Amino acid sequence: QLAGLAVIACGLWLRFGGPMAEFATDKKSPELFFMGLYVLVGAGAIMSAVGFFGCCGAARESQCLIGTFFACLLVIFAGEVTAGVFAFIGKKVAIQEAQEIYDDAYEDYMKNPVGKVNSTIYRYHVALQCCGKGNVEQQTGLPCPENIQLPKASNCLVEIQNVIDTNLHLVGIVGIAIASITIFGMIFSMVLCCTIRNMREMI
Repeated sequence: QLAGLAVIACGLWLRFGGPMAEFATDKKSPELFFMGLYVLVGAGAIMSAVGFFGCCGAARESQCLIGTFFACLLVIFAGEVTAGVFAFIGKKVAIQEAQEIYDDAYEDYMKNPVGKVNSTIYRYHVALQCCGKGNVEQQTGLPCPENIQLPKASNCLVEIQNVIDTNLHLVGIVGIAIASITIFGMIFSMVLCCTIRNMREMI
């Protein structure tokens, strides 16, 4: 249950609290990246529910409930592995989607540097701590965050790649940790199930 709640908290933070949350507020968003986060949160919710029923099965010494707990853990484990592989395979696509969203906002700002477009590009710059796409001459007309070090952090396309790489690595670490806990849960559930069966046979 605790592992499931940790997965939910991690997924929600990456979705709503990290730099990538700014891309979700726009009309376009990197669907592949956020799809992986939704799968992560869903797996965490299922794990919490399954953990509760596993505790009930252990308390009641019910082989049926413990067997169901094992089967659910097996499904969760398979889903985590699939989501992890899918996330790492689709990393380049997620980066390209996020970069295209910034490119569109950048081009819109260059055409009309006022109003809502101005605030959109500024939100991206603040979230990513960057400004522009590496062209120092064009940065003079862009809404850049205060105290930003140019030209070191001038290429937002590079910063987008770095942010997604970092977040996906975090998702991967969480997934591996939860998968390990899931394996131990399956082992202990089978041991408990066998122990209960042996005790009933002895009686």
